[in-house]
Amino acid sequence: MQQFEEWLIGITGESYLLIAEIFLIVLAALVMGYLAGRLLDFLQKHAEMTANFWDDALVEACRRPVVWAIWTLGVNSAAALAAREANSEWYELLAPVNRVIIIFLAALFLLNLIKRVERNLVHPDYTSDPVDETTVKAIGKLLRASVIITATLIAMQAFGYSISGLLAFGGIGGLAMGFAAKDLLANFFGGLMIYLDQPFKVGDWVRSPDKEIEGTVEDIGWRLTRIRTFDKRPLYVPNSVFNSIALENPSRMFNRRIYETVGIRYQDIDKMAGIVADVKQMLCDHLEIDQTQTLIVNFVSFGASSINFFVYTFTRTTKWVAFHEVKQDVLFKVSDIVARHGAEIAFPTSTVHIPDQLRLLQAAEVE
Repeated sequence: MQQFEEWLIGITGESYLLIAEIFLIVLAALVMGYLAGRLLDFLQKHAEMTANFWDDALVEACRRPVVWAIWTLGVNSAAALAAREANSEWYELLAPVNRVIIIFLAALFLLNLIKRVERNLVHPDYTSDPVDETTVKAIGKLLRASVIITATLIAMQAFGYSISGLLAFGGIGGLAMGFAAKDLLANFFGGLMIYLDQPFKVGDWVRSPDKEIEGTVEDIGWRLTRIRTFDKRPLYVPNSVFNSIALENPSRMFNRRIYETVGIRYQDIDKMAGIVADVKQMLCDHLEIDQTQTLIVNFVSFGASSINFFVYTFTRTTKWVAFHEVKQDVLFKVSDIVARHGAEIAFPTSTVHIPDQLRLLQAAEVE
């Protein structure tokens, strides 16, 4: 280092030595940062060729912290050199500042790594068996909170603050905060119960018979759950609400049910047995009807203007649009069977019976 300084003095003169050293340190930091970025680009291209999601996550998480660390430490080294030569009191402060910067960049690396791993775990391009998105998000939020709290405490200790005193104050203050923010805590623990019990996850269709809640779950936060209703409006529900209401999760159904009552005319009652038998056989032969579930076709009642049989069965699909296609096909086939037997589907009618004496009186008046 002494020989290097002597060489610089020979080039720039002693009066410009400090400026030359600062310039070279900053220039070296910028060049090293640029080279580190190019190296990370090279590593990322090779990581994208592999199926392992850890290498992609590590390279992407390293990019900003590594480059920023080289630049900031280079600038701080130049500032420390200038402060030392000027006998400034700022020189003593630069060491803890450097430690805080390293802590910040390490926390940034961990946060980026958690974010990328969280994304890769649920992406089919990186794993053949994607993990449940709700579980991954819950663990990711806990890890991020742990990293931020730990980094904050370490940074405070680097500047001379007592962590033990802060934790002691936090224990007493936490009790007071608990009473003041009971609703916030109720929502927090409500969110925790959702993550543990998993009555629903992101992407599920949920509805509540107790509240006007129905739609697709978009996000489960620590305080609110965001549900997108079927008219595309966002619905924000406090997590504590789910602890006191009944909730349906139609997304987890195994089948969808077809339950329809069909009426035919009273004058076609002699054809009812054949119609019922053919409809039942049609359902047994239908490829989209689940034969392992309950299948019932029976004459069920004498109605006001029709005799009725009902169809009770389950489709294989649970998708809403596909279910209605199957149901439409079943109803068309039921209609064809009724027509093939020479019967007609009934509609509400009224029959007026006129007594015989009234008919004779009417006939006499006409004569």
